[in-house]
Amino acid sequence: MAAIIARDICKGFGSRSRRTEVLRSINLEIAEGEIFGILGPNGSGKTTLLSIFSTLLRPDKGELMILGLDAKRDASRLREIINISSGASNFPWSLTVKENLRQSGMLYGLHGPRLARSIDEAMETMDLWPYRDVRFENLSSGIKQRLSLAKALINHPRLLFLDEPTTGLDPQIAIKTRSMVKKIHRDHGITVLLTTHYMPEAEELCLRIAFLRKGSIIALDTPSRLKRDLHLGERVSIRFRGSIDEEALFAVPGMISASIEEGRAELMLERSEEGTSRLMRLFSHTEVLDIKMEEPDLEDVFLELAR
Repeated sequence: MAAIIARDICKGFGSRSRRTEVLRSINLEIAEGEIFGILGPNGSGKTTLLSIFSTLLRPDKGELMILGLDAKRDASRLREIINISSGASNFPWSLTVKENLRQSGMLYGLHGPRLARSIDEAMETMDLWPYRDVRFENLSSGIKQRLSLAKALINHPRLLFLDEPTTGLDPQIAIKTRSMVKKIHRDHGITVLLTTHYMPEAEELCLRIAFLRKGSIIALDTPSRLKRDLHLGERVSIRFRGSIDEEALFAVPGMISASIEEGRAELMLERSEEGTSRLMRLFSHTEVLDIKMEEPDLEDVFLELAR
């Protein structure tokens, strides 16, 4: 079953005479059990789309099914089986970690032994036991983010929304947070939909990615297929002494771009055995000082799509 089916979702803000269209005809289907990423620059509509999918906003137009339920008609039922965590986590400052989780659980209708179990399980999953009696105001940014993720697990959701989950975190804490997200997905089988503008994060976590620009999905696929379909080959940097036949270099099968300047060749080459072999033969007549080969990443995809 699909976790999310969106058909022709539109959303705008403002008066009729000064209206800004934020989302334009969004069509999307996300499989249950998938980690799906929505990428795009600031102002592209990522948070608005996530807010609609999590029933915090209603679309102006379109049909939306979440876990087999109509998002408009069954919003109350849906909120019992979904949850959301934001990178800008905010909780009552005077409550401890355990008290905040208790309050969140009660808002989801949990009580008694069931609430106690949910709190214990959430703290165990997010490694929060050492901080259970620490007030929110005294937590580090990394622990605050762990608390936000723990809160999002308190009702054992089938679908989890993460809005910029590592925003503002230092690199080491961001790595730990991504590891926690993978653990949640692996151990609980939860469908995860996340927004991010951090390309390595999306490439590490997501099976598929949708790129948003100006409220429209301009590309949707796996990271590897996006790179392939946009003809983003390997970046090859070669330092050498001697001369090279530039005409023959441009004729190498799969050569996307090439520039040669002062003993350095900067190339973009589609991966193929024939192309690599031809390239090596061309440079066999020179003294190769150094060669580096790098695969394109989602940053390259993003830059290509943003043109």
